[in-house]
Amino acid sequence: MIGDQIAIFVPEGLDPAHLPHSFALLKSPTIAEPLTSTWADQPSFTCSGPEFRATFTVNKDVDLYGGGEVTGPLRRNGTLVRLWNTDNYTYAKDSGSRLYQSHPWIMGVRRDGSSFGLLFDSTWKAEMTCAETITYTTQGPAFPVIVIERPTPQGVLQALADLTGHMPLPPRWALGYQQCRYSYEPDSRVREIAETFRQKRIPCDVIWMDIDYMDGYRIFTFDGKKFPSPKALNDDLHRLGFKAVWMIDPGVKRDPGYKVFDSGTQADVWVKNSEGQTFVGSVWPGPCVFPDFTRPETRSWWSGLYRDFMAQGIDGVWNDMNEPAVFDTPDWTMPEDNWHRGGGELVPGPHRRYHNVYGMLMVAATREGILKANPDKRPFVLTRANFLGGQRYAATWTGDNASREEHIPLSIPMSLTLGLSGQPFNGPDIGGFADFAAPDVWSRWIGLGAFYPFSRGHGVKGSNDKEPWAFGEKVEKTARVALERRYRLIPYLYTVFRQTSVTGLPVMRPVFLADPKDVSLRGEDSAFTLGPDLLVVPRWAPSPRLPRGDWPEITLVEGDLQDPDQPSLRIRPGSIVALGRVVQNTTEESLDPLTLLVCPDGNGRASGDLYEDDGDGFSYQKGNYLLTTYQAETKNGQVVVTVKSTEGQRPRPVRKTVIVVVGPRATSSTESTGL
Repeated sequence: MIGDQIAIFVPEGLDPAHLPHSFALLKSPTIAEPLTSTWADQPSFTCSGPEFRATFTVNKDVDLYGGGEVTGPLRRNGTLVRLWNTDNYTYAKDSGSRLYQSHPWIMGVRRDGSSFGLLFDSTWKAEMTCAETITYTTQGPAFPVIVIERPTPQGVLQALADLTGHMPLPPRWALGYQQCRYSYEPDSRVREIAETFRQKRIPCDVIWMDIDYMDGYRIFTFDGKKFPSPKALNDDLHRLGFKAVWMIDPGVKRDPGYKVFDSGTQADVWVKNSEGQTFVGSVWPGPCVFPDFTRPETRSWWSGLYRDFMAQGIDGVWNDMNEPAVFDTPDWTMPEDNWHRGGGELVPGPHRRYHNVYGMLMVAATREGILKANPDKRPFVLTRANFLGGQRYAATWTGDNASREEHIPLSIPMSLTLGLSGQPFNGPDIGGFADFAAPDVWSRWIGLGAFYPFSRGHGVKGSNDKEPWAFGEKVEKTARVALERRYRLIPYLYTVFRQTSVTGLPVMRPVFLADPKDVSLRGEDSAFTLGPDLLVVPRWAPSPRLPRGDWPEITLVEGDLQDPDQPSLRIRPGSIVALGRVVQNTTEESLDPLTLLVCPDGNGRASGDLYEDDGDGFSYQKGNYLLTTYQAETKNGQVVVTVKSTEGQRPRPVRKTVIVVVGPRATSSTESTGL
């Protein structure tokens, strides 16, 4: 046993006291006590030639979830996942069974709601089948399996976060809507996009720069003609209330005289081929070399590159192509026998061993570099490739989807499954990345997209424009309403993100978490909750299964109930949800007035939290925050709201509070200045 109802099973031949380095776990597991005599479920291990296999038998009525970034249904019974991070455009390769990330993790929920988790602690190329026998097969050596047992799935997810790390609290601006394209160029086009958002009063917080800002796709450079002054551009964006995120890929152009290539060559940081020579592969710049992030010296060199880069006024970094993608190989990545030299806790080994954690190691070094450059700001990193536990370093998006109607419902179980695999800060490209977007597809997607944890619109080069105003007035209105809904919810969303950073529970949750014993909810793929208190039901969802009880539909802005592309939004009986004003970006003051949406339960009671801090920086870690728990009781037909408790040293702002009671006990709104 390595914790409360957490067991580690070590196959014969591995020394439990000297296990291989774990990338998934925060620290090496320490066996505290022998396995209890009542422990029932245990894996078995077999070796067959170059493969090692762990199997785990479950009852046929157990519902299986997890596996990280996958296509297909939320319920994973009967599915196969290939764990080999893959640049998979539109998810077409191998029918989407291998995508950009690898999460060797499965959660099972029994009929009575009790649950277990299986963590297969290996990074090697693998396959995972989910059936009555769960099988994890690697093309590598023996590995341990960690088994978590808990009375509820929530308990399993909290234990997973304790083992693999909790998502750091992001800056509040990262919760706003974000606009991207491959690519906005030149810098005048970036300014035009930003100014149009403000002129049209469509809320937005972030503009993204794709690879065309670079000089010949050389990372950490800027095209002198198209982006002559990135600092001036970022300053202009900041004046308009925007943050700026810029892309960095791992491939370094093999170009003597190019500073990054020369310094990396001098420091001997590149991945080697099987013959010990520097591996060269083709990516956007042409022939490229690739940092060997298994080496501490490489990670230190990489982190140092961000000092001057971030000094240009850059707010966040986007690490793409970090599976790593390589264009001129059969499988679009490095050969499996490429060689990583390791160092410190990491032993030398072939790419087959380190491929699935290449992106994770990269973003860990990126985060460290950003933090060194801006020590008083919370780093924001977005990554395409990652591994179980990578939530410690970066948010993620689900890669190169397509502007197709079927990719809208597909996105929901993808995001939910990532959340059930420890990666809560995620979302797809709203509107679809590949292909031309039809107005009705984009409109439906932005309505849903307002409720993803990570909310960003994107589009590929050569496709039609995919900004909110690009499809005519009707779609523009839908986009404005959708994003105004999101921005009213920012106080609640930020509170949920804070809860997630503490508990490990997802931001976007499958409805079965609202009632784990209701087996009818286990396969619901369309409806979901945001945190514990809001239920999102797309109006196009076919006969969704919803949690028991009367979750009243609520309205946040004018027109959100009449537009069929806006999902129905409902509130949990017994909850209090904090809302702000509609603002154009998250730096604007939105909590004066503060609105408390109160939905009493059958006993006339309700409660809910509001978390407040500076929105960036780390003073909250020293107590500069305010966590308020509100409670409501019904007395003599009146719903009375009071402050039940507070936490933190941040003083309560003097502001007006509007109380709106919804549900069967709904009353007209009242105001207060003491809440």
